[in-house]
Amino acid sequence: MEARVLDAAVEFFERPFLKPLQISSGSITRITEARVRVRVLCNGREGTGRGNVYLSDLWAWPDPSLSHEERDARLRRECQTIATTLDSLTAGEPAHPLELGLRLHHAVYHGQETMPVLARAMCASPFDAAIHDGCGQAVGISAFRFYDHDVPLPIADAALGGGACRAIRDLLRPPVQELPAWVIVSRGDDLEKDVLPWVRERGYRCFKVKVLGRSNTDDAARTSEVYRAARRFGVSRPRLSVDSNEANPDAASVLEYLEMLHSMDPEAYGALEYLEQPTPRDIQAHPVDWTAVARLKPVMLDEGLTSLDLLPLAREQSWSGLALKTCKGHSFALVAAAWARRHGMLLSLQDLTNPGYSAIHAALLAAHVEFINGMELNSPQYTPDANADWLPRLSGLFQPREGIHRLEDCWPAGLGGSL
Repeated sequence: MEARVLDAAVEFFERPFLKPLQISSGSITRITEARVRVRVLCNGREGTGRGNVYLSDLWAWPDPSLSHEERDARLRRECQTIATTLDSLTAGEPAHPLELGLRLHHAVYHGQETMPVLARAMCASPFDAAIHDGCGQAVGISAFRFYDHDVPLPIADAALGGGACRAIRDLLRPPVQELPAWVIVSRGDDLEKDVLPWVRERGYRCFKVKVLGRSNTDDAARTSEVYRAARRFGVSRPRLSVDSNEANPDAASVLEYLEMLHSMDPEAYGALEYLEQPTPRDIQAHPVDWTAVARLKPVMLDEGLTSLDLLPLAREQSWSGLALKTCKGHSFALVAAAWARRHGMLLSLQDLTNPGYSAIHAALLAAHVEFINGMELNSPQYTPDANADWLPRLSGLFQPREGIHRLEDCWPAGLGGSL
């Protein structure tokens, strides 16, 4: 399979949040959706793919010296630059869609240094998805069927030590149709007002607890409070994950949090399934040995994974696994997941509150790859109006019942962009 980018375009939509999403670096109240279209020539046939991403500046670029408006404007310009130069960013030569996506990731990773690499990767990610979507539509197959036959994939082969197509085939499974639904519990949420309705009306049983990483006593108490509320709301076996968004200073503080939680509420401790990146994202500048923590609970690398070259270092530092996001790129996610699976590491799939195309993309990835949490899909909680174009057709995905996202048994080619 060989493809080349013909042209690309991007448009923007302002999305207000129904309620603030509080993370350790601030509170998100509104966000920009970047929606892209990419036209490709694949095996001699034209196809048009689509993708989108929320330009989550507070997550990808938490620089307090810049306002949200300043960061947002620069992220929009980055998306526009990628759209106008996409062919050259993918080296201007035909290649397998995965190679095009990895070329794009490499180009933005080594791009202008005035913007963090995570922000640049976020801006590039919908174009990578749209390339795969367009190629799938051009040849009439799912983007997860691109690896049925062994072909050279130079960048992926180098990262995986050869045999990239086989490694990705080994990663993939026949798609499942049901995935557990997780609800975010922000630090400022009122549990009766903000969480109970999701349990009663949609049957949610999985809770991602946002903590601030400043006081282990407060964080352990909040984790216990969420668990106890879930039990009170009728959830017999709540599932928890915890995310401090890099606010913990070191592994010792995370260990202390876990010990406090175990002492305070052994049942809540037992319900805690994993921790998302607790410490600062630069794992080269801020190396942490997670051996002691990982003996107790899995600790997953999220923001710190920005390059395939960092995978061996992550394993050396005893990260339990990778918390992947499609907003770093479809190609990047597949290769990183295949590497982790080959090396016995865990995988989870996290969300950037993305709606529509990117939510469908994440659901398809979770259907084809086994993640310890299933998937996250937060846009129904924060920006439900952004999913309106896909309702009621995909109500099983965007309006879960009994705590389950339900996928259709037959999806369009590519990554579902033609929906």
